[in-house]
Amino acid sequence: MKRKGFLLAVFSALVVLLSGCSSLTVLNPKGPVAKTQSNVIIFSIIVMALVLLVVYVLYIYMLTKYRASKAAPDYEPPHEEGSKWLEITWIAIPVIIVAVLSVVTVRSTYAVETVPAGYEDQKPLVIYAASSNWKWHFSYPEEGIETVNYVNIPVNRPIEFRLYSYGPITSFWVPQLGGQKYAMSDMVTKLNLVAEHPGSFMGKNSNFSGEGFAHMEFEVYATSAKEFEEWIDEVKTTASDLTEEKFQSLLDADHVGRETFTSTHLEFSPAPEGEHAGHNHGGSDEESTEMDHSEMDHSEMDHSEMEHSEHTHE
Repeated sequence: MKRKGFLLAVFSALVVLLSGCSSLTVLNPKGPVAKTQSNVIIFSIIVMALVLLVVYVLYIYMLTKYRASKAAPDYEPPHEEGSKWLEITWIAIPVIIVAVLSVVTVRSTYAVETVPAGYEDQKPLVIYAASSNWKWHFSYPEEGIETVNYVNIPVNRPIEFRLYSYGPITSFWVPQLGGQKYAMSDMVTKLNLVAEHPGSFMGKNSNFSGEGFAHMEFEVYATSAKEFEEWIDEVKTTASDLTEEKFQSLLDADHVGRETFTSTHLEFSPAPEGEHAGHNHGGSDEESTEMDHSEMDHSEMDHSEMEHSEHTHE
């Protein structure tokens, strides 16, 4: 009786909790990349469900067939040799399942790392997405504008996000457009996405990065190509320039609202790629030169100390 009451309580709690859950956005894709990943998730769930079904059926069968009987206490069942075909079967089936899932995973991973099929002939829109504390900076180098905590993109055009961070490692994720990818401080990672439906999509940081992590969200607004160009023109006529002092104040702040500028921080604080890659990204040439001289001085000092030690030993 107590066991039934416990199970009823657990079931009731699950009903209450799940009733407040919103729809899973990862299973509501609005682009080819997210569609590929959604198909892989659904396929994996079906495979696992079939495995569980077989296990539970065999479990019930074994409980029923080999349940305790009223045989005499001294009864000994007949000896039966093992079946090599059964052993081959229960070894081969898991191997086949793992092989199938591996092939599907590798193929889908390769597909989402490149420009989606059907969009290879289009020039991608390059957007730099940089995280700092608990905010996102989006730079449009070709358009010469920058936004904070929101990004506008045209539909049916490949978008190449170039990700990096001005702080701890974060993870750029727009569930309805594609999977997450890490943004790090000393290198740029690329994420190819396409929005095939206009609308507003939630983006977030899926990697824990401190106390403000839960509020590190942004909006991706997908519009037609014409509306996107109109928005670019409006920004260039109404927004202010992004100065180095203003950008530094944005980096220092924990949380800010949405902001728009007619220039980008890439002019004075470039992304860590090319000649700016590594630990010195965003720094001046003088700082890099001083660091090189410092490393050379240490190397020379270590070499002289080693020679002095050898002469002393002799």
